[in-house]
Amino acid sequence: MDLTPDTHDALPLVAPELLVATCNPDGERLHCNEAWREVFGDDGLWGRLPVEDVRFANTYLTDAARGLLVAHQVFLVDRPEDHRQVPVLLHYLPVRLPEFRPGHYPVVLTGEVLQEPVSWAADQTRRRRMEMLGQMAMGIAHDFNNLLTTILGHAELLHGTLPFTPDAVEARAHLKTLEQAAGDGAALVKKIQQYIRHEKQEHFELVDLCQLAEEVLTLTRPYWYNEPRRQGIDIRLETDFEAVPPVLGWPTELREVLVNLILNAVQAMPRGGSLKLRTLHDPARGAVVQVEDTGVGMSEPVKARIFEPLFTTKGERGTGMGLTVSYGIVQEHNGAIEVASAPGKGTRFCLSFPPADRKAAASLEDSDAPSTDEPIRARILIVDDEPMVRTVTAKLLRLHGHDVAEVESGPQALAHLDAHEGDLGSTDPSMPQRNGRERAHHLHERNPGLPVLLLTGDTDAHEGAEHIVAVVQKPFKLDVLEGVIQRVIGEPRRA
Repeated sequence: MDLTPDTHDALPLVAPELLVATCNPDGERLHCNEAWREVFGDDGLWGRLPVEDVRFANTYLTDAARGLLVAHQVFLVDRPEDHRQVPVLLHYLPVRLPEFRPGHYPVVLTGEVLQEPVSWAADQTRRRRMEMLGQMAMGIAHDFNNLLTTILGHAELLHGTLPFTPDAVEARAHLKTLEQAAGDGAALVKKIQQYIRHEKQEHFELVDLCQLAEEVLTLTRPYWYNEPRRQGIDIRLETDFEAVPPVLGWPTELREVLVNLILNAVQAMPRGGSLKLRTLHDPARGAVVQVEDTGVGMSEPVKARIFEPLFTTKGERGTGMGLTVSYGIVQEHNGAIEVASAPGKGTRFCLSFPPADRKAAASLEDSDAPSTDEPIRARILIVDDEPMVRTVTAKLLRLHGHDVAEVESGPQALAHLDAHEGDLGSTDPSMPQRNGRERAHHLHERNPGLPVLLLTGDTDAHEGAEHIVAVVQKPFKLDVLEGVIQRVIGEPRRA
């Protein structure tokens, strides 16, 4: 069966109300009848589907290309003539021909416009509930970022009050772990926000794998030391950290991989043993991290399947996704993950990553270099309805010598600017009555030229809106916020 665009005359005639299209596994439309074109338009396969539905439509297409029949899927399609939406019932039929293999089957799409709402009302109710759930998740993520901002801020304040004495070394180590955990929590929340909005992580950064491995050991110490000792199990730690070149990546995700491998190693040693963590520079493979245990090991059939989704040997204690996710993260970093294991002889995972390009590394290091200029002391107005966030932010900024005023609402901010001059204003975009951009506009009207930055726990706030000069994501480190402030107030004032 030839599915090229030139053979549409060979297809059987269909009733005008039946929608028919053929496409390849990549979603390229090869043919469609006039009824399909009238409903979906002539701009690709899903020209008039709402953006949020295109992902689901393509997922079903992928399933059909693998050989699965996907039927009775309802979509609301935009109708440009009256700006309404019509319900369309679609079926995905794989074309299983000998010359194609699973995953590469062409797909025939058939459907019809539903005239009565009865057949699709339940589906749309479920869709709306999912939209509401997504909105609730975004609200929870915003609130959680505010809590993490408070935790991280007070940890930094406490860190500054500790004396540099031998007795305070352990306390400083605990605070560093607390700050790291808060930062990782914020990164996980950001991943949820990006998933809901179908966003991608924007930028890699330089990662020191030796430092990352040490951080992970501190983070996982309760699992490989405290808890086993409480149960009478002795797990000995061995480390060998050879200097390795920096790599480009996402520290949070790479940390997640190492944490997962260490926890797996501990679980593989129910009677104790040795946990070995090593870094080395291999000219052929690049920067290498090895996680090794002397546990129960794996058979060849098990080892061949450990990266498969949902495959687990832990029964109800496992999800079967830890190593699958880890494999995907390593692949995203252009790395490789290898495993050596045998029953009763332990397991060794070997992660290797290409070193960062020297030019890229130098560029990132230059961008992170602290300024040698004398810091500017500024008069800063903080507008935030969360008292814990507002208070800890003000205390942190006062540590750098800034004159900080705190208010909880837009009207209070305007009243403050009537009585006092300011060099910088900051606001949260998610506050009652007015959003951050509207508030920035009103602050500017009251004090022309006043730069305003957003302190936000959301991911969709961007620079470029009128009178907003910068965006800082919550939770933030003080040095990050201070760097933005110095950059902003050092620029020429805008009227």
